Amino acid sequence: MTEHSMENMRSLIDTHQLGFALPRPFYTSPDIYDADLRSVWNQSWIWAGHVSQIPEKGDYFLFDYGPESVIVVRDGSGAVRAHMNICRHRGSRLCIEPSGNVRNFVCPYHAWVFDLGGALRSNRAMGDDFDPARYRLFPVHVTVFQGLIFICAAEDPPSLAAPLNRLAPLSAPFGMENLKRVHRASYPVPTNWKLALENYLECYHCAPSHKDYAKSHTLKDPEQCDIFTPDLQDRMRAAGLPTETIGMTEPSAPEPGAEVYWRRYPLFPGYQTGSNSGDPLAPLLGNLTGYDGGATDLGIGPLNFFLIYADHLVGYRFVPRALQETDIQIEWYVRSDAQEGRDFNLDDLIWLWHVTSLDDERIIRHNQEGVNSHRFVPGPLSAMETSIAGFYDTYFDLIRNDPGVFRG
Repeated sequence: MTEHSMENMRSLIDTHQLGFALPRPFYTSPDIYDADLRSVWNQSWIWAGHVSQIPEKGDYFLFDYGPESVIVVRDGSGAVRAHMNICRHRGSRLCIEPSGNVRNFVCPYHAWVFDLGGALRSNRAMGDDFDPARYRLFPVHVTVFQGLIFICAAEDPPSLAAPLNRLAPLSAPFGMENLKRVHRASYPVPTNWKLALENYLECYHCAPSHKDYAKSHTLKDPEQCDIFTPDLQDRMRAAGLPTETIGMTEPSAPEPGAEVYWRRYPLFPGYQTGSNSGDPLAPLLGNLTGYDGGATDLGIGPLNFFLIYADHLVGYRFVPRALQETDIQIEWYVRSDAQEGRDFNLDDLIWLWHVTSLDDERIIRHNQEGVNSHRFVPGPLSAMETSIAGFYDTYFDLIRNDPGVFRG
């Protein structure tokens, strides 16, 4: 990023009008996109997957974003570790397949060999004075929270300890450590990643844009949501769920990038879960004793989102591939002992968030097309878009913490 472009970015952040959308360059500038990858994605915790994906020693999967690729692996001691998918010789990708099981990581280019912990174990013809200890794989930090795996490529990542300790008793009844992934889908959209993420954060668009979702979820109408919330909380207590919330804008973390959010809200009467008919879709999660007719919005950091019903969990990511190329990635989880065909029908399970994501592909694409116009001027955010304003606060803080953009 040139000094001129850094000055422009600082000016855009410092002059941003509170309560308004971001100016056009945040979604169209290659320099800002590069800053996003360095300052936000490389410095934040990213939900990469679930421990059930790597049950055995040597099991691994890749998580890619922007130009980066991370190996998430079960090492010889049974711990979950992560490394940058970069050979320390001349930079080749080590793992080519998206998942598998290996005894070691062998570079397909010059056959350097690294163990599961990242140490260099074999290197050919490098001379007697070569020190393999200097050429370990680049480490990536790992946090496992109730089975969910989070990674962070920063040297000094934001601390999740206190926020997750607060969150733990609220999420514990759902038994997330005892889930399994039953489906994964990717919805490529020609848009900047921030527009896709912002769309998820607000339900101002839900009533006009998501007809199927709006039949069952009260978030499309805050007044209706408030009306049905007291009855939901009674049902939550009966089902064994705490009723505490953690607000999107409250100070839930000691530093930017580690905020958490937790709120359970009511579905409309007649809907026990996020299904087309309202009927249950799978066995109850964790130690729940019944269907409460609610759905939980869970956010961990600025990039990771989950929707938890009584019988399944849906995870969302908005992964940047290029300046205006984003993958909306969705994963569906059920209880680990649930069997397809016996305990759930996969088509029924994924129906709601598949059709909703097809809607999102359309509206986000059109949003980006409009923002690309040189006549675009940011408009005011509605009262139903306050979560976007909260995201902007964290986003700006992360950018300001990057000395390559802000110096004093």
